[in-house]
Amino acid sequence: MTERSPFADWPYLNQPKGARPEGPREANENVMASNNSLENFLGGSPLQVFIKLLFISLVVGALLMWLELRPLDLLRGVQHFFDRIYALGFGAVRVVLEYIAAGAVIVVPIWFVLRLFGAGGKR
Repeated sequence: MTERSPFADWPYLNQPKGARPEGPREANENVMASNNSLENFLGGSPLQVFIKLLFISLVVGALLMWLELRPLDLLRGVQHFFDRIYALGFGAVRVVLEYIAAGAVIVVPIWFVLRLFGAGGKR
């Protein structure tokens, strides 16, 4: 009885790299490149990103429930915001600028501190 390797029937295993056909390899490289571009877009593998988003959603959801803010209340608030903008007409520009200024009071200092500590991201 001859002992055969369990990998004896695998294609191209014992052949030098130059002897392999280029067709399947190029197709495999295209698939890997598309996976890399997806991972680059998502910021990691899809499973890792899903788990991170799930955990962050849990924490933010718990905070919102503690503040007694329900998802439908938030959506109604957004709808009410756009209804007010529509009802104001040309006065809406002033209100939008006030909203931007109010948000910038919080966002700009946080952004500046993050940039100082290098947590703002890669360039």
